Amino acid sequence: MDERIEQVTADDGCALWTVRSGDDSIDPGHGFVLCHGGPGFWDTLGPIARTIEDFGPVVRWDQRGSGRSQWSPPYSIERFLADLDQVRRHHGFDRVTLLGHSFGAALVLQYALDPRYTDRVRKLVHIAGVGVSSDWRDEFRVRAQLAAEPYAARIAELRAVPERTEEQERELEQFRFAHEFPDRDRALGLAATLVGELFPADDVKNPINAEMRAWSEPDLIERCRALEVPTLIIGGVRDSRPRWAVDSLAEALPRCTRAELADSGHFPWLDEPAIFTERVRSFIAE
Repeated sequence: MDERIEQVTADDGCALWTVRSGDDSIDPGHGFVLCHGGPGFWDTLGPIARTIEDFGPVVRWDQRGSGRSQWSPPYSIERFLADLDQVRRHHGFDRVTLLGHSFGAALVLQYALDPRYTDRVRKLVHIAGVGVSSDWRDEFRVRAQLAAEPYAARIAELRAVPERTEEQERELEQFRFAHEFPDRDRALGLAATLVGELFPADDVKNPINAEMRAWSEPDLIERCRALEVPTLIIGGVRDSRPRWAVDSLAEALPRCTRAELADSGHFPWLDEPAIFTERVRSFIAE
């Protein structure tokens, strides 16, 4: 379906890039909003959007400080939640089904948990996130380092180039992402789909990650127990981020469905598109 780019202006004046597609005639007042990972990355969720456009309008966006959106601090969860709500309101959705990948999964969960926004959420799809656990990072670092070893030499070569061309920058990012894909034969090709365009980012990651590390897991678990929003937690068994990190979240959510894709890493819609699409569409259609 056709895509329409629309600028959304946040309440502090920050310009947010959004793109809308899908069938506007279905289920008036409801839409899908997709939130990319990072923080500090940009929208990579077009392939997911195209698989659900027949359910209604679908909006993707770049978070502030990255992608095609404006660099405009502060960079905080509170600010990003307000931006997400501004995107929802701009596109005329009374209620939304939210799909978030990686950091975006944490963002959509926080939106649903916030009393100001809970009633606006119909369903959640939590893709390759790490739940509310805070003790997964050491295992992740070890697993990611092992997965990246086949690409380490070329990454070092490219990093040693004093003034890289745009093509070299894209190749560097391609090799940096390759370890996220467990199928070695397809890894570089799949990674290339993420970096067809490159965008610089402001210092978004450090303040956001610091804030998330300070979260209280028991408090989040308690809040999740009261969340009645149907949630699909879906991820790849071969993701370097251990899937046990979402166990406590899945156990806490009273209306949770969980799907683990055996041959997927951190981008399951690229590793196993058919089964990923079937699981997501089935959940949406319920």
